[in-house]
Amino acid sequence: MIRNESARIDPKRRATIDYKKKQFATPSYQQQDYPHRLNLYHVPPTAEIRLEDFEQWAIDRLRILAELETCSFRNKTPAETTEHIKPFLDKWLRLDANSSSAQGCTDTRLQDQRRKDHYSHFILRLAFSSTEDLRRRFTRVEGALFRLRFQTENARERQDFVASLSLDWEAVTDDEKRTLAQDLLNATPNLKKSDLEDGGWFKVDFEAVPELVEARRIFVKGGKAYVPSKEQMSIVLAGFHNRLEQGLELTARALPRLDEDDRLSPILNHLSNNFAIPDSTLADSDTALSGATINASSIDSLSAHFPLCMRNLHMTLRKNNHLKHFGRLQYTLFLKGLGLTMEDCLIFWRQSFKLITDETFNKEYRYNTRHSYGDVGGDAVRRGRGYSPFSCQKILTEHPPGSGESHGCPYRHFSVDNLTSLLQVTGVNDRDVLRGVKEDVDKKRFHIACNRVFEWAHKPEIRQVKDDGTWKSADLDTIVHPNTYFKRSYLLKRGLVGDSGQSQADNMEV
Repeated sequence: MIRNESARIDPKRRATIDYKKKQFATPSYQQQDYPHRLNLYHVPPTAEIRLEDFEQWAIDRLRILAELETCSFRNKTPAETTEHIKPFLDKWLRLDANSSSAQGCTDTRLQDQRRKDHYSHFILRLAFSSTEDLRRRFTRVEGALFRLRFQTENARERQDFVASLSLDWEAVTDDEKRTLAQDLLNATPNLKKSDLEDGGWFKVDFEAVPELVEARRIFVKGGKAYVPSKEQMSIVLAGFHNRLEQGLELTARALPRLDEDDRLSPILNHLSNNFAIPDSTLADSDTALSGATINASSIDSLSAHFPLCMRNLHMTLRKNNHLKHFGRLQYTLFLKGLGLTMEDCLIFWRQSFKLITDETFNKEYRYNTRHSYGDVGGDAVRRGRGYSPFSCQKILTEHPPGSGESHGCPYRHFSVDNLTSLLQVTGVNDRDVLRGVKEDVDKKRFHIACNRVFEWAHKPEIRQVKDDGTWKSADLDTIVHPNTYFKRSYLLKRGLVGDSGQSQADNMEV
């Protein structure tokens, strides 16, 4: 028997339902106000945004998170991390305080900044909630970003933000404070008697402040932790972590519904794949090197500035007078990114393949080089530009090398023994550096291992440009592209200033 669905609706109310109004009703809470610079992200956004903004805002935030994770891997102090990340925050995810505008939080500029921050956080939630590992890493770096912002926030605005939170804490009364005065003084390091009497205290469950309990910086009694107001960041940060972990769990349950939207799924998959190393392609401005002679005959001398992946390809080519297809493609596009013209590239390959005839070269290899430069093949849009040089992320994740092949990333695709031998052949003999590279590789931090070698090889030059102030900290950000490695190495070794002081992030487009 067919069930009558209309019976579910109260007959007295049926006449008041207008399906058109219900179907086309304006969503509630479409526009949200952001009275504070800080945000716990417990209310998801509901307004519409363009698909281009959806992807670009997420990419901009991903740049920040990747740099924060890199600072953590390198054991930078909080002060060093703040100094390193500030120029990137100003460029990609700027958030100004209310005091920066005469209109306060109602300023359109501030609202747009906070809207981007709000949306980008929830977009990345979608991308990084699929697995336990991604959720754990996302929680860690988002917590680091929130901590950095909380510490650098204006004191008055920080207090206003804390006062607006519905956190589960209880103020300690004066009578209770006097009763526990000696215990509070003994259990709280560097606490003066005047601070005890004048300062505010909060009482929370001890599970809410694991950092303070672990460091033995607070008094605990009856399952309650007595926290001074100066340590309120730990309480707020714990609340941020708890809410984020719960939100990620809920998002993971809702992910299967997104499979129906073929517009968002590719974007989210791309973002999650790039969490280890942000994907990037070179802008035209990043291929120019003033005063550098780049032609077929200069590649050998320039190879001293190549990253290990391209150095390995060059050495293999000189040894065997040949490279297989993906090795040729990876190396050709890298040379193209250096500024080598197609004509010079053809000369370079012909001179390198000494064991074959001109007829064989023209028949089997010439077309592929021209195709990489966009001289032949492809559609009308790509023709004339060809393929872009491979980024570190692309080299790491696509076309792993097989037997007899030399492409890929040595830090990922080589055994530890072969990697160590290759590094020693290229002049890296420092035991501490080799040990650090091995640890990075074991933890799958391949780009960190490459940057570690770069910093060791250019240690005097990096110290000099920092002392002179000729390079900003953003000019020495984490390298995520082989061509950026070459350009930075070339400029440092020759004592040159980067082009107009631009950083890698300025010269790279995602």
